[in-house]
Amino acid sequence: MKRLALAAILSAAPLAAFAQSFTAVNELQVIPLSGASFEVIEDHGEGARGMWCAAAEFAEERLGTPSAAEIYVKSPRGPSISGVGRTGVVFTLNDAELSEPAFKSYSVSVRNAGQALPVGHAIQFCKDYILELKDF
Repeated sequence: MKRLALAAILSAAPLAAFAQSFTAVNELQVIPLSGASFEVIEDHGEGARGMWCAAAEFAEERLGTPSAAEIYVKSPRGPSISGVGRTGVVFTLNDAELSEPAFKSYSVSVRNAGQALPVGHAIQFCKDYILELKDF
C-alpha cells in the first residue's frame, strides 16, 4: 500500500508543476522556478525570439514586471531542468542569480548566460504572433 501511495505522489509531481505553468502567445510553456527564475520550454521550432517573447510575456503578465526591467539568461539553451527529455532556457529577473556577468548584445540569442534584454524590448517579439485585420 505504501508503494502505491508513493507512486501516486511521484506521478502527480510533474502534473503539479505543469499546472502552474504559463502558456505564452506563441504556445511556449513557461515554468516558474524558485526566486525570480523561470524556464521557457523550447517547442515546435521556436528560436531565440520566441523564447524571449515567452519570457517577457510571463514576466509582464504573471509577475507584473515593468517594461524597463531587465530579463537575463540564467542558464542558456540546454536540457530542461523542469522536464526530462525537453530543451529549455532558464531566465531570471535578478542579476544576482547569474553565474556570468550581465551583458547586452545587438543579436538576440539564448546561448549565453548573462545576456540581458529589457522586458519592453523582448515583448516586441510577441508581435510576430499577433494577426491583425490589416494583415489580410
